[in-house]
Amino acid sequence: MISLEKQLADNKTAADQPSSTLEKVLKQGYIQCGVSTGLPGFSNPTENGEWEGLDVEFCQAVAAATIGDKTKVKYIPLTTKERFTALQSGEVDLLVRNTTWTLHRDTALGINFAGVNYYDGQGFMVKKSLGVSTAMELDGKSVCVQSGTTTELNLADYFKFREMKYTPVVFNTEEETVGAFKEGRCDVMTTDQSALYAHRLGMDEPDSVVVLPELISKEPLGPAVRADDDQWFNIVKWTLYTMLHAEDLGVSSISVDDMKNSNDPDIRRLIGLDGPKGKGLGLKDDWSFQVIKQVGNYSESFERTVGMSSPLKVRRDVNALWRDGGIQYAPPIR
Repeated sequence: MISLEKQLADNKTAADQPSSTLEKVLKQGYIQCGVSTGLPGFSNPTENGEWEGLDVEFCQAVAAATIGDKTKVKYIPLTTKERFTALQSGEVDLLVRNTTWTLHRDTALGINFAGVNYYDGQGFMVKKSLGVSTAMELDGKSVCVQSGTTTELNLADYFKFREMKYTPVVFNTEEETVGAFKEGRCDVMTTDQSALYAHRLGMDEPDSVVVLPELISKEPLGPAVRADDDQWFNIVKWTLYTMLHAEDLGVSSISVDDMKNSNDPDIRRLIGLDGPKGKGLGLKDDWSFQVIKQVGNYSESFERTVGMSSPLKVRRDVNALWRDGGIQYAPPIR
């Protein structure tokens, strides 16, 4: 029979355990955020060991929303193989690691995707000297591609459907593929477009190569959380939507203080002066104000990490807001 002392000890231990991710985060005082081992523009350590990138800034936004301080993040670099196990096991509270939202991952891994912070897709990179500006001009060209990947399959489908010819130059790793393109062993390189922009920076003369505009696959990248905590799922989801709404309403990290005097009901709801505020999420009423003030709206984050103000110089394209010809769109804050 279990002793009374052991029962009381077990009950105390259970009582000490946070019952939700938010409680755990508030108790430990920081968010454990799973990021890549290093992808420029998305999550990459600087020479000083500080993390930067679009995914990193989203981790900071969630910290601003929950703890009130964007610096309260512990970045945990994860390989492709490690990322889902780390999230499932609780090693990380949030996974923001250029990870594609798919049916299988959404239903079989015990995780939920909380939106899309970057619409990606497979693309092509060519040397400017090749003289092409669109993927439809690649007929007859040689293409460096990594073997055993969906990238290789998408490449074959793209050329077959358009009745175009190409010569595949196949390698076992992405590093070998990049090296071969660098050495001129093929005309074209293909992989996810976000990675192409990063690899472009590693070329001897980055301005001598160009990433073509076409996307030949759908790769929606976004934050993921464990599937057992609806409150945390909603916090992460609405943090992203807050950044998108802020851009849509013209509210930035610079102007958000002045917006406290706004009579616009949408802006007042956005920064927690009116409307649902923070109650439904279990957060302080100024949680969304802190996201915008400390990190900024979606455009601010995009431009300084991967956009035209960054070394990558990625065009907004599909990542533009819906009213600007893109597909980024957020449900109303009401």
